[in-house]
Amino acid sequence: MDEQQWLASRFEEHRPRLRAVAYRMLGSLTEADDAVQDAWERVSRAGADDVQNLSGWLTTIVARVCLNTLRSRNARREEFIEALVPDPIVTAHGEASPEDEALMADSIGVALQVVLDTLSPAERLAFVLHDMFDLPFEEIAPMMGRTTQATRQLASRARRRVRGAEIAAPERDLARQRAAVDAFFAAARAGDFDALITVLHPDVVLRADFSPARPRQSAVFRGAAAVARQAQLGAHPAAEVLPALVNGAAGVVITRRGRPFVVMAFTVADGKIMEIDAIGDRERAGRLATAVIGSPET
Repeated sequence: MDEQQWLASRFEEHRPRLRAVAYRMLGSLTEADDAVQDAWERVSRAGADDVQNLSGWLTTIVARVCLNTLRSRNARREEFIEALVPDPIVTAHGEASPEDEALMADSIGVALQVVLDTLSPAERLAFVLHDMFDLPFEEIAPMMGRTTQATRQLASRARRRVRGAEIAAPERDLARQRAAVDAFFAAARAGDFDALITVLHPDVVLRADFSPARPRQSAVFRGAAAVARQAQLGAHPAAEVLPALVNGAAGVVITRRGRPFVVMAFTVADGKIMEIDAIGDRERAGRLATAVIGSPET
């Protein structure tokens, strides 16, 4: 085996973790895969002759690629940042691939991903690498050209923002999650406003993300009454609601005429729905829902 083959083999061994780092950094599966591929191209050109810590070196390269991506995201995306729903991992029950299991290993929910998207690129990198992947600040600081103390402060600031978001501790029992989600759709289909109010937390938040290309249709709705009204308006007799796991929690894929229409993630606590994150971009929903409904081309 020559050096290039050895390096390719070692890179593949590290790929699941590198993809997980990129996914946490970017909140997009497509961008995460692009970042890992970009990292491999850089690695293959540079070689690893003088590398003592291969894992750390590869993580550094991926992190820098992700940092550049975060910094270059266009202003249009940031204009509707509150309604932006990062890519979740959507799977059928019990059918997550090993790659998806690696991404969901730390049980991060969509709600936390939304908060991560409000951080600055430097804050996100420091927080993700230290708090989620246990990298020491001494290794993170050179990636950003900052001192260890400055990097520590970035992570601390990010941590305060995450805590300040007061993300509800989700219900861990999948059956109870599913019961709340099923009750929500039953009430929406029946047009039963009171039943919807019963299953929704008073402070529930609904994020409807229709992609940067349709920012005016993207919106955030707060409070049980506002979300219940949207649920009634959104109910469609031709829609089929397919149960799915979204980042390991109860969620759904909604189809019309067999094609994906919306992917929805739910955060349930104490029997009430706390947050609903809906991806209404049909192209993106179809890509995310492939594990549940198959390829859109089939």
